[in-house]
Amino acid sequence: MRIDPNDARLTAYALGELDETEQEAIEHELLHSEAARQAVDEIRATAEVLKKELGNEPRLQLSEGQRSSIERRFRPAKRKPLFAPSRVLYAGGAVLAAASLFLVVYLNWSAGRISLENAFDTDINGRIIGRASSPRTVVQESPKPVEVISKQSHPVQQTPEQVPTKSAVVQLDKERRGGGIGTELIVRNDAALQSLVQAAQTGQKEIVASSAVATPMAQPAMLKPTAGPGGGAGAHSFLRKFLLQDTASVSQGYESEEQKTLRDKGSHRQNFNTEAYDRVVDNPFLRATQNPLSTFSIDVDTAAYANLRRFLSSGALPPKDSVRIEEMVNYFAYSYSAPKNSDPFSAQVEVASAPWKPEHRLVKIGLKGREIAQDKRPSSNLVFLIDVSGSMQPPNKLPLIKRGLPLLVEKLTENDRVAIVVYAGASGLVLPSTTCDHKAQILAALENLESGGSTNGASGIQQAYDTAIANFIKGGTNRVILATDGDFNVGVTNQGELTRLIEEKAKSGVFLSVLGFGMGNYKDSTLEKLADKGNGNYAYVDSLQEARKVLVEEMGGTLITIAKDVKIQVEFNPALVGAYRLIGYENRILRAEDFNDDAKDAGEIGAGHTVTALYEVVPAGKEGDLPGIDALKYQKPVATTRESKSGELLTLKLRYKEPDGTTSKLIQVPVSDRGTGWAQASRDFKFASAVAALGMILRDSPYKGNATLGSVLELAEAGRGEDKQGYRVEFIELVGAARGLVEGRKVTD
Repeated sequence: MRIDPNDARLTAYALGELDETEQEAIEHELLHSEAARQAVDEIRATAEVLKKELGNEPRLQLSEGQRSSIERRFRPAKRKPLFAPSRVLYAGGAVLAAASLFLVVYLNWSAGRISLENAFDTDINGRIIGRASSPRTVVQESPKPVEVISKQSHPVQQTPEQVPTKSAVVQLDKERRGGGIGTELIVRNDAALQSLVQAAQTGQKEIVASSAVATPMAQPAMLKPTAGPGGGAGAHSFLRKFLLQDTASVSQGYESEEQKTLRDKGSHRQNFNTEAYDRVVDNPFLRATQNPLSTFSIDVDTAAYANLRRFLSSGALPPKDSVRIEEMVNYFAYSYSAPKNSDPFSAQVEVASAPWKPEHRLVKIGLKGREIAQDKRPSSNLVFLIDVSGSMQPPNKLPLIKRGLPLLVEKLTENDRVAIVVYAGASGLVLPSTTCDHKAQILAALENLESGGSTNGASGIQQAYDTAIANFIKGGTNRVILATDGDFNVGVTNQGELTRLIEEKAKSGVFLSVLGFGMGNYKDSTLEKLADKGNGNYAYVDSLQEARKVLVEEMGGTLITIAKDVKIQVEFNPALVGAYRLIGYENRILRAEDFNDDAKDAGEIGAGHTVTALYEVVPAGKEGDLPGIDALKYQKPVATTRESKSGELLTLKLRYKEPDGTTSKLIQVPVSDRGTGWAQASRDFKFASAVAALGMILRDSPYKGNATLGSVLELAEAGRGEDKQGYRVEFIELVGAARGLVEGRKVTD
């Protein structure tokens, strides 16, 4: 197998950190990879540049007070906690680690911006005050003990004396599970920086430091020195670039209080944003004579709307590809009739003119899942899979998770069970499956979670599913609830591999709910795919109010699946329909043959969920300039049947399976068009139309017709209705915010 040029083991090999067996294995693989050999040469060249640059610098001098403070506070930990990396740093790794930190002082010092005396915060007695110098800071704020259990370790009880403090800590990791063999670094305050610089200058071979969950340095691919005379100016430029890249990989757009201070003082740090969204291309109009069938998988995800709200509330228009219209429409509940037979959901259709193009018709398809009372709810086996990596430090990530999940725990009963699995560089079972008559124990485990380290999501996924399967409740709710920003950066990181992993785990009968958090490094495209392949739902949580909506108000829909692999197929009558287009659901389109294929995966409906889909229909004979195909040479168009003259606009067909079933069931609903105008349509029709119109405007869709933000406001007001929860009023306010942003942009342009 050929080695990846980005493999972290290449850094260890280039720096001579591998044992003889590992070194021979790498050398064998290098024979087959020119790119890997080149990477090794570049790493070695970079190391030489760094050694020379550091060797030319005068030794920094500390005051007696600063030196005394460092000596008192720089103490090795007495015990190595769970996930702790190696404590020994070989000489080459020390040079690279020291260089990354040395830049904080060196670049500013060499430019004459700061002096040694103000490189550290000190009190009037000259003692160093522990000032966080990096977004990698990992601080245990609470001295509460927490029991951590892992496959790799016996239970570890962290007492107040053993809990990491704010003392000077430098942590370097040589052997981290899931990350190959690389060098990792954590710095807790500036006093540690001084010790590292001195160690590098005096040739110290080892640095023993207290344990912590490590955060990865830049991958070997980043280690490319910039050319410069004698390596001096080039190394200076390279180091600056290296630090910015590494900081971005950790902070991912999050600005700490210290970064804000630096910015206010004139620092021009680049603003990094690595949010990822899959490209969305609007569904086109299709001629009914050539494509009479439209087939897609239902979707109950709501993440796109909450994410859009985050952007508009912060004064920014959302990226076009983050706007998924079906998730916006399905964020809201509609007053559909409950099923009256044994089917798990009902289906109803409403037809009226399209508000943005009155000569077209708009078809609204609504599904309503059967409600399940709280006291009738089956027992639940839940596993909270929580990302506690370094990128989860901001208040809208792990701290919000720690406030949101307890809302769900409080609603669970003694018949329910909860386990907690966390993952950073590795994964661990923080709380074994525990019945909810021990809520205090569950809540304490959540409260004691702290963030730090890289993100090995695959490791956590594996352990979470293993835990759920080990405590499987037959006939109950078995579900993994993943809470993360989706920024998986070690272990299995490829979207394809992650989704295949989830797809395989879904066969166990354990369903998946995905809760997305944060901004800056948010990986929407990954999380949407995981929820899709995991037979689950996907929500974005931007506030405690949203956590309450998803986990409490919609608890049944979030936890209880009443139908799986739900597919919709619409057959249009070419006698009445010239063309049609499905609004949204672009990444849920299926082939016509997939509708009857029970092996084809599709969406799930939870208890009480409503699902809405919209079609814009062009009446027959009014297709105008819509693209078509030439007349066929070898066959004639299929002749119409007697049913085509029945007045039916379309036939709605649905297939679904029971949650534990393997064979689908079919529902059919014929639909006629009574010629209703949109002004006479139901409030739900008007409001859903307003939401879709906003989505088309924000996407700058070529099919938005004459829709404007002003007309969207009028339409939403007309469809607001009773609105007990206030979600529709909030939508109206967001439309107003979008209107202000769009008009402001026009004035600027």
